[in-house]
Amino acid sequence: MTSQKTFSGKALALLAILLFSSVAVAPAYAQGTPPGGIPANAQAKSYGGGWQCNTGFMKEGNGCIEIQVPDNGYVTGNDYGRLWDCNRGFVLKDEQCTAMAVPENAYLSASGDHWRCDRGFRQEGETCVAVKVPANGYLTDTSFGAGWACDRGFRKEGEMCTAIDVPKNGYLTTDTYGSGWRCDRGFKAVGNTCQAIAVPANGFLGTHGSDWECERGYQSQGDACAPIKLPENAHLDYTGHDWDCARPFVKRGNECVMRR
Repeated sequence: MTSQKTFSGKALALLAILLFSSVAVAPAYAQGTPPGGIPANAQAKSYGGGWQCNTGFMKEGNGCIEIQVPDNGYVTGNDYGRLWDCNRGFVLKDEQCTAMAVPENAYLSASGDHWRCDRGFRQEGETCVAVKVPANGYLTDTSFGAGWACDRGFRKEGEMCTAIDVPKNGYLTTDTYGSGWRCDRGFKAVGNTCQAIAVPANGFLGTHGSDWECERGYQSQGDACAPIKLPENAHLDYTGHDWDCARPFVKRGNECVMRR
């Protein structure tokens, strides 16, 4: 008799645990699912509860419908915007994926959504035309513009490369748009020639060698360097080519007078 009561008590306790568990779990399950559970072509989310459509399907109401992808397209996996895109080498046109027309002597870019001309060809409208390189010229790495440049010592004139006429005491530069040459140090350009710079007494060639400057204590007067005449109570200024008054004197004309 005692054994039967004990068994009944254990059964009641187990039944109570099962009832409690079902009450606790049921709301948590129902919270993230629709009334009918997970719909077809969907799966439970890996976190946060609820469900999501499988790849290739999109949510509509409480279900998942198949994404209609045109030929030569693929599903992007995005959750917003257009859910598909065109394969490499195809472009979107009228909601279809149309093969890109790549002209002769061209190739698809790495992204696959446009084309570029081969080396030695340049784009002209929707075609690639051969670059005509003149004598004393060479191909460049761009398919735009002329597609060629002139060798060193030549400059572009129309569709030709013309030799740069460098005068005596001059040298070539990389400036292909200007004269293309400069004068040596100690010479200056006069027309199409390089003439020697006449440095006066008490003068010297400037840093760039294209002009001259006076020594400290001298100032330029025409083509000469004249000595600076210091009035009483004056000294050379920071340039060395003019003078200033010592304090407390101030400059007035060619004199230094006491400050009032």
